[in-house]
Amino acid sequence: MNSNKPYSRSERVSKQVLDILSGILVKHIDLSALGFVTLTYVTMSPDLKSAKVFYSVLEQKKSNEEINIEINKKQKAFKKFMSPELRLKSTPAIRFYLDDTFSYGEKINKLFQDSDI
Repeated sequence: MNSNKPYSRSERVSKQVLDILSGILVKHIDLSALGFVTLTYVTMSPDLKSAKVFYSVLEQKKSNEEINIEINKKQKAFKKFMSPELRLKSTPAIRFYLDDTFSYGEKINKLFQDSDI
């Protein structure tokens, strides 16, 4: 069965989940005690039953490990608020992971500056 859509279904659902979770983070769940938390991207399993949600934190107030534990404690709340907005047969299980691409980019940038290239 050929589809004319440019993206796979899991990619479209990933974007929708990211939009919904970002709205929930702003409206319903306060994580300001951890720093400025932003959700960067979501990857869905092919069966759409689980989602990996990646986040970054600016102005961290706790260690990466403590932040990860605190955010993952809020899984149930995120899922509760996400369920009515997401039109899927079942709401995917979500798990949060630190997105370290920003800090990695800063590290590479610093290496370039130190080597005077």
